Formats: sequence, C-alpha cells, structure tokens
Amino acid sequence: MEAYKPLIVITGPTASGKTRRAVELAREIDAEIISADSRQIYRGMDLGTGKDLEEYGEVPVHLIDICPAGYKYNLFEFLRDFAAARADIESRGKRTILCGGTGLYVESVLKGLQLPEVPENPQLRRSLVGKSLEELTVMLSAMKDLHNVTDVDTVKRAIRAIEIQTYYHEHPEAAVKAVPNPMTDAVVIGVEIDRESRRRRITERLQSRLEAGMIEEVRRLLDSGIAPDDLIYYGLEYKFLTLHLTGQMSREEMVSGLEIAIHQFAKRQMTWFRGMERRGFPINWLPYDLPSEKFNAKALELIGMG
Repeated sequence: MEAYKPLIVITGPTASGKTRRAVELAREIDAEIISADSRQIYRGMDLGTGKDLEEYGEVPVHLIDICPAGYKYNLFEFLRDFAAARADIESRGKRTILCGGTGLYVESVLKGLQLPEVPENPQLRRSLVGKSLEELTVMLSAMKDLHNVTDVDTVKRAIRAIEIQTYYHEHPEAAVKAVPNPMTDAVVIGVEIDRESRRRRITERLQSRLEAGMIEEVRRLLDSGIAPDDLIYYGLEYKFLTLHLTGQMSREEMVSGLEIAIHQFAKRQMTWFRGMERRGFPINWLPYDLPSEKFNAKALELIGMG
C-alpha cells in the first residue's frame, strides 16, 4: 500500500455535472469522495443544495449531512473535518477525491491552511448592525483577508468574515497559524461548460427541483422551527424560497429572481476559479460533455495512472 496518495480535486461551476464525473472516476480508481460544498453539509437541505445523493451509488461520500439545518458551519470546521476524513480514507488504502464548487473550501485545502477557531465578537457585531452588504464588502476588502469577497453574498456572511479578520489583527499569533503551506502534488480537474449550456442546464435544473418539491422542503424547515433569517443566511434557493413563503415575494418573483441569482453565482464561481489559477493553482479543464470513457482516461493521465 502507498503511504501517501496525492489529492485529486474535481471542481467547476454549478450545473456542470462534476458530481457524476467524480463518482465515475472514484469507481475507476477505488476512491472515496469528500464534498467541498458549503451547503450540502446540512441535513434536510437536499433539493435546494442539489445533493443528488442517488448519484453516488455505492461510492462513499464524506461531509454531506453532517450538521443540522440552521447551524453556521465555517471554514475552520471544514478544514478540520476534511483532514479527518482524508486521513480515514487513506488509512484504508483508498484515494481521496475532493469534489465541489465552493471555491473558498477548495482553495483553502490546496493552500494547506490550518485555521484557529475564531469566537464570536458580540461588540463588533453590534457595531455593524444596519450596515449594507456593500458597506461591509468595502470594509472587508480593506482588510488583509483570507476570504475572497466574491464568496460573501449575505450581510451575515460579511459580518462573520470581518469578525474573523478582526480576530487575526488582534491576535497575530493566530494569524501566523493561518499562513499557507500549499500542496505541491494535488491534481485539480475543472469541468468546463460554455455559458449558454450552463444557463440552459441551470434553468432546467431549477424547474425540475421546483417540481420535485423544493418549496415544500423549505416549508418543512420553517415549520420545524428554523428562523427565516437562518435560512436566508444560506443564500440562493433558501433565501428566495424563504422570502416567498414568508409573503415577501410572489412565486413568479421568486422563480425569476432565483434563476438570475443562480446565473450570477455561477459567474462568481468562474471568477474565483480563474483567480485560483492566477494565484498559482492550475486547473486542468475538461469539457462537460466529454464522453465518460474519454473523461476518465484524461483524468487518469493527469494523475499519473494512465
């Protein structure tokens, strides 16, 4: 058994089909998958996060359904849980595939970040109450940030990011622990999809999830006692569906607004991935519609198993 197996990453924008690619490759090389999706970790948030659990079949997947809905999972916890899952997978002689589109998670793993746990700062939070997302983003961009501001799409997320950066300024010893130690042998594969195909697939997928009961899923979460603001915090589907179900938006406004927001989100994801490449993390882009055999053959070649 090899003592060490380089990390394989499969990433790409929403609706590119990366989960299917990761599963097919995992079957080929006897690997297990760790999810790099910041919302699929929550239980009961299935249709809105696009878990598509049936796609995994017999392939084990980690870091999905590990927290209750309403919880605020963070980057510190992800890096901790990723390291534990990878150690577990490789202790059994398997390879690890990190699959997901949360660029912050993917890049932080590749950077080798090890973050200290940052406590809440009630005084700072009170001082930021009432500020707009735009104002908070300007504040965050003026700080030496580990968080790319394109990932901050709600006021609560922006406040948390400012809270983290403030903690680092006040505790330099903690910031030292967050100094990157980049992986040098990870293989990153991106699933590339042209803009028009991506837009078409996003529209089709949204309709299919609405028909499958996505509105009812969010209604169940609200009925279970989760505060509307806590669901809005998760953005995209949960933000728009919650606004609709609490009477702040008609169904038509919700659907059209959500579709636009998902398209914008996919664009931000691509901006992040291009930024990753500029920051020294090359991505090997393969077409989304490449036949499975050819995709796997190219992937095997890239990871030195072809």
